[in-house]
Amino acid sequence: MTKLRLEEITPDNFDAATAVSVREDQGHLVAPVMKSLAEASMYPGVAWPRLILDGDDVVGFLMAFLDIDWLGDGSRSVVRSGLWRLNINGGTQGKGYGRFAVGEVAAEIRRRGGTELYVTYHPGSDGPQEFYRKLGFVENGEMSGDQTVAVLALG
Repeated sequence: MTKLRLEEITPDNFDAATAVSVREDQGHLVAPVMKSLAEASMYPGVAWPRLILDGDDVVGFLMAFLDIDWLGDGSRSVVRSGLWRLNINGGTQGKGYGRFAVGEVAAEIRRRGGTELYVTYHPGSDGPQEFYRKLGFVENGEMSGDQTVAVLALG
């Protein structure tokens, strides 16, 4: 890894962002960047899309959700923040970029006063469950549609 950083999506890097693509066998696990950017436009102030760069090379994309009201048990609203999408280019996986991205989202949530980072993922042997577990995420028994919910304490 050279100099890792996040960068806002702008007209100048839009094409590079939409070119980020996970491995073909992972396509069913995460939405393409174009869908994420369309969703981000519908949730201004909540969606936090960023390119992941190693030096000048685009190696991935992430989108966090920050400070949303979520009705967990139907009777009360809680504010949650977390990782909405993580797309690492197929040819650059396994080099620590995902770990870096999760760390940056955690730092942004802490900066905003949050103490937990949520993530959802498709369960199964071909999914990212083990990646998140190694980072300290713990499944909390909730489901979001057909996805498992896990949380990382940021204490």
